Amino acid sequence: MSLRLALVGLGFVLAAACAWTNRKDSPEAQPSAFMDPRDEFVRERSRMVAEQIEARGIRDPRVLTALLRVPRHRFVPTDLAADAYRDHPLPIGHGQTISQPYIVAYMTEALELRPSDKVLEIGTGSGYQAAVLAEAADEVFSVEIVADLADRATRLLRDLGYANVRVRHADGYAGWPEHAPFDAIMVTAAPDHVPEPLVQQLASGGRMIIPVGAGDQELRVIRKTEQGLVERSTIPVRFVPFTRNPR
Repeated sequence: MSLRLALVGLGFVLAAACAWTNRKDSPEAQPSAFMDPRDEFVRERSRMVAEQIEARGIRDPRVLTALLRVPRHRFVPTDLAADAYRDHPLPIGHGQTISQPYIVAYMTEALELRPSDKVLEIGTGSGYQAAVLAEAADEVFSVEIVADLADRATRLLRDLGYANVRVRHADGYAGWPEHAPFDAIMVTAAPDHVPEPLVQQLASGGRMIIPVGAGDQELRVIRKTEQGLVERSTIPVRFVPFTRNPR
C-alpha cells in the first residue's frame, strides 16, 4: 500500500471513530463491529471507501462513515468473506445478490438522508443496505419477499445492534402502509414500472430511488413535491428482477 493510501485510510478511520464517539444513540443501538479490535477487516473497509467510493465521487461524509462502520463481510456467505470488500456484487442465495459497494453508496447518497428520516427499503436481501441506511437515518423499515432472507437479515441486524431497523416478510410492491409516510424509499430490485403504492407512501418532500426496466435498467430518483412528482434518470444498472407473491 502506498503512503498516500495509508494516510487516506487512516484519516477515514479516525474521522469515523470521532463520529462514532459523538453519536447520540442509546448504547444498545450502537453497532460495535466497527470499533471491535478483533475485526480484521477494518483496513479492508478503509481501502474500499478510499478507492471505490470516495475516489468515484461520493462525498456525503455520513455515507462514507456508514460504509466504514458496517461490517460488510458479515452479510455474505462465510466462504465469500474475503471478497466482501471488492467492487462487485456477490450471491447470497435464493437467486439474490448483495449489491456492489459503490452502488450501495451511490443510492444512499442520492436519498439525501437526514438523521431524523424514516426510510422504507424494498428488498432486504442480506440486510447490508438496511444497516447502511440505519447509520444515516433514524428508522428503517425493510420488506423482503423471501422468508429465509428476511429471517437471516433480522437475526444478523439484531446481533450487530441495529435496533432501529425492522424487517418484514411480505410483498414489497405494497410497501409498508402502517408506517407511512416515509421521508425516503429505496428499492433494490428492478420492476418494469414504479409501483404506485410506494409513490403514495412517500411523504411530501420525500425522495425515492429505484431501478426500473425489464431489460435495460436505469436508476431513477423521484421527489414528491406539492406540485407533483419530479423524476430524473441517473445511471444504467443491473439489479435482480422485482418479484411478487403469486395471487
